[in-house]
Amino acid sequence: MTERLIQSVERAADILELFLVSKPELSVKEISEQLGLSKSTVHGLIKTLEHRGYLQQNSEDLKYRLGLKLFELGFFIGNHLDIVKIAQPIIKETVEKLKETVHLVIRQQDELIYVEKVEGPHQLRISSHVGKTAPIHCTGVGKAILAYQDEKEVDRILSTGKLESFTEFTVTDINEIKKQLDFTREHGYSMDDEEIELGLKCIAAPIFDHNGNAIASISCASPKMRLTEDRLPVVIEGIKNAAFEISRCLGYKDVSHLK
Repeated sequence: MTERLIQSVERAADILELFLVSKPELSVKEISEQLGLSKSTVHGLIKTLEHRGYLQQNSEDLKYRLGLKLFELGFFIGNHLDIVKIAQPIIKETVEKLKETVHLVIRQQDELIYVEKVEGPHQLRISSHVGKTAPIHCTGVGKAILAYQDEKEVDRILSTGKLESFTEFTVTDINEIKKQLDFTREHGYSMDDEEIELGLKCIAAPIFDHNGNAIASISCASPKMRLTEDRLPVVIEGIKNAAFEISRCLGYKDVSHLK
């Protein structure tokens, strides 16, 4: 039996999620046009969200941005995710060793969410943040998780989802992606070589829960110029070791293939 969804709640969620893929500030007109809703409908929803603290208005240009209530909820969730608490010291130690930015992502349905990020010491920053979503098919973190799903689930994700191309190096051919997943299963790590952002290279490894499910992944993201032929094995080993430790702390027993 299909559950009945409340249209007004759906529309309010659409408004909030619009800020994740659009500009940090939006006017009533922009929201109305992008969602195909009337200005009066959008105005009523926005005022309700503003009243509850989920949106706030810029007094200078009268546009809206995400409010502090969302930050409070995100902070609460982040601090109550066991995997984040467990992974934080391991991630910090990995950043100290590799001197590069390290991310932790979890899978939510058919996309990824960054739940932790620790910056490396370099001045050149990586354009990512906690709460940001990312595609599965063309990111190192995504392929690290996807490689350990069953075949039917892999086929479903790759065949029903939009395999968007972000750069000239993005792999969108399903057979080629599956070859990359085979590589990940054989070697215990995955790679994103400028597929999501030009000049950026990521090395990632899967994280398993106590039931043996690949529920998350960890990655080192670095400008490609820093991941030289000599340095690459060091980064791969560091990320695989971090994934090994987090998986072990989550109660996963069969970690031999992660080493």
